[in-house]
Amino acid sequence: MINVSDQHAPRSLIVTLYGAYGRFAPGPVPVAELIRLLAAVGVDAPSVRSSVSRLKRRGLLVPARTARGAAGYELSPDARQLLEDGDRRIYATAPHRDEGWVLAVFSVPESERQKRHVLRSRLSGLGFGTAAPGVWIAPARLYEETRHTLERLRLDGYVDLFRGEHLGFAPTADAVARWWDLAGIAKQHEAFLDRHGPVLRSWQERSDTPPEDAYRDYLLALDSWRHLPYADPGLPAALLPRDWPGTRSAAVFHALHERLRDAGARYAALESP
Repeated sequence: MINVSDQHAPRSLIVTLYGAYGRFAPGPVPVAELIRLLAAVGVDAPSVRSSVSRLKRRGLLVPARTARGAAGYELSPDARQLLEDGDRRIYATAPHRDEGWVLAVFSVPESERQKRHVLRSRLSGLGFGTAAPGVWIAPARLYEETRHTLERLRLDGYVDLFRGEHLGFAPTADAVARWWDLAGIAKQHEAFLDRHGPVLRSWQERSDTPPEDAYRDYLLALDSWRHLPYADPGLPAALLPRDWPGTRSAAVFHALHERLRDAGARYAALESP
């Protein structure tokens, strides 16, 4: 079993749990269920409670009572929007086409320089590369999510967004290698393959799919995977190095998703019948 403490933060696992199962529950997820479901991946009850408190302070979880009066938590509207935006990246299966670029150009007054740091951090977290100081670039399909994020954080007043195409002078593949740390992104894909490739091979050798085992392995794989489509913006294959490991890591994740997600739902038992 994967060592959760080394590779999976409890707060991240809670968000992953809501993304995979909790948001489809017919009501708030009871605290007792959160503790049970996180225990299955090695997180103790005090860590669950403290992580839930942090997510509540960040405005992602909202306290609510279940129909039976038990204490629980549901997603805030902002959190639901975050998960819906993330779905388009995390579960995408079609090859990424060359569809142009979205540019984010921002200017922040010196008196508000902390917002400049937040902007850089958020754009990087969305998968933008740096074309020049104050000029960030990403595949055009990330426009809607970028707009949602900047509006939610009230940073839209500092940014102009443009669509465009790269016209030179360097070949676009060479420019992309400057805009993103492709070697660093490749290492993240290789790490995912090292952790979860053996998990997939083990399941491929089995004919049964016990719900608790499926839930555990799927949640851990999803928790590892869901960060990767943000580090890796999904560039067209023609702009990437040969034998790009992202192709193989995506295949491993989608195979685990197909094999384990529904069986894991039976263990989570949060969805409407």
